[in-house]
Amino acid sequence: MNRSLPAVVLLSGGLDSATALAIAQAEGYRVHAISFRYGQRHQVELQRAAALAERHAVAEHAIVDIDLAQFGGSALTDDLEVPKHDTAEAIGTEIPITYVPARNTVFLSLALAFAETRGARDLFVGVNALDYSGYPDCRPEYIEAFERLANLATKIGVEGGRPIRIHAPLIHWTKAQIIARGLELGVDYGLTTSCYDPDPQGRPCRRCDACLLRQRGFAENGMTDPLLVELDGSSASAS
Repeated sequence: MNRSLPAVVLLSGGLDSATALAIAQAEGYRVHAISFRYGQRHQVELQRAAALAERHAVAEHAIVDIDLAQFGGSALTDDLEVPKHDTAEAIGTEIPITYVPARNTVFLSLALAFAETRGARDLFVGVNALDYSGYPDCRPEYIEAFERLANLATKIGVEGGRPIRIHAPLIHWTKAQIIARGLELGVDYGLTTSCYDPDPQGRPCRRCDACLLRQRGFAENGMTDPLLVELDGSSASAS
């Protein structure tokens, strides 16, 4: 892949999007990263996104302001309690209250507009359909449908040439597999955040779905989450 070929990466500041960014760069793309200030209750993820963009020396990092909080309906944007569990195995199968209505559709639509203005026909998104919270807009069939839409709804899509591709390289991977690949590519997971309910300093709660799945992924790699190492002041490996 020619390094001059541009790609847009949706960069949330989380573990998955950081890995997707590293994969895009490893495949030779020149990355234009995009993040969203969408009314989320905690801004630490944007700080982490900026740190990741700087570390990976992306060509451009845009932070776009939208307000999904005005609609409510999610514990991530509204004053609703984030579900907590003692283990990852206790996470239920129903779509949780942390689902933000149509979030990935909104994000991908804006990322598509960003990509078209940059001449990019490749978009990378870190959605995952295995170790995740059951969101409908993280499934393979959703990504496939959005890719079809992208090629129908844009000038570069209808004027011919190489089709627009929505890359979701992590979609069939477990968290452990995602972390292992990211470590191979030099991702610093200490720069990322995953927690749905961090404290005012941005420290993870340890018990929300995202924290538990993250912790299990590191444990399955024989490691402790670097965020917890920092928090606990301990470098002990997971047993």
